[in-house]
Amino acid sequence: MSRPTGRVLTLLELLQSGGVRTMAELAARLGVDGRTVRRYVDQLIDLDVPVESVRGRYGGYRLASGYRLPPLMFSDDEALAVLLGLLAGRRSGLMTTADTAGETAAAKIRRVLPHRLARRLDTVLESLAFTAAPGEFTGPDAEVLLTVADAVRHRRPLSIRYTDRDGRRSERRLHAYGIVAHAGRWYVTGTDPEAGEDRTFRLDRIATARTLSGSFEAPAGVDPAQRVVSGFAAAEYRHEVTLRIHATVDQIRARLPATVATLEEAEPPADADPDADPETGPETGPASGPASGPAAERWLRVGLRAERLDWLPPLLASLDRPFVVERPDELRGLVVAFADRLASRARRA
Repeated sequence: MSRPTGRVLTLLELLQSGGVRTMAELAARLGVDGRTVRRYVDQLIDLDVPVESVRGRYGGYRLASGYRLPPLMFSDDEALAVLLGLLAGRRSGLMTTADTAGETAAAKIRRVLPHRLARRLDTVLESLAFTAAPGEFTGPDAEVLLTVADAVRHRRPLSIRYTDRDGRRSERRLHAYGIVAHAGRWYVTGTDPEAGEDRTFRLDRIATARTLSGSFEAPAGVDPAQRVVSGFAAAEYRHEVTLRIHATVDQIRARLPATVATLEEAEPPADADPDADPETGPETGPASGPASGPAAERWLRVGLRAERLDWLPPLLASLDRPFVVERPDELRGLVVAFADRLASRARRA
């Protein structure tokens, strides 16, 4: 490729990044004078690329809005980042229902890459392994996702047709605060303006979405991601579990994240030594009072909801900290049975 042609393509790439590019900036980036920049601009116009001239003190050149431009040029790092991003999106479930879009986009990119770069990228992708199988999640409809995102940005009410987990269909209104991607699913969280209650909906269960007239104000400091996480911890399940565990916040969160369990300060059990940890001995802390903060071991009440209880005894054993089961009684029996099985196997060994 001749150097002038390469500079014309570089000019095109600079203009594709958006905004107005001044004559001085373009001349400096291309390593030419202003007259040569104008000649390159004329060559693009001859190729039907809609380059607009912007007059004034901060004038220069820009592309007409809404124009889709070939060619799409990537550096080695950019091409690898895009292809790995598409692959990771498919593996994690973070794709829309048009699940072939990621594959066709990747194919288009690889088709126009130089052979040397395509071969190197193939080497990376062939060498890449994942620790888990691809998610079986259903992604959201692209039009639903775009409509909801527009309503979030412009604070406009939404009307959605929704199917809940029991298959019931309904028409809902929502003041949407944000879209959250979590564990392979897409969610929209906000407030039901009629009931005045917080609501979170899975985007893949929304059949249609349309914006309504009017606008709303979101609460100050609202954190959509935290709302979704807190909602999981408080969701309705078959069993309500309450534990008291003597540990640090970080130790518990390593096994029971905020999406699963809530934490709060708790009194020691009646038979607990208030001055000592039964495994590590007396606690040490600042002279002014007991230790506090995420790194301090103390009794914490852990609340969670679960459809099944059989996974909790092994988890509590792996935590390896003193604990008390407050409820349900069924969990106490499972913990005792699990401990008996461990003791029996240790004796046989």
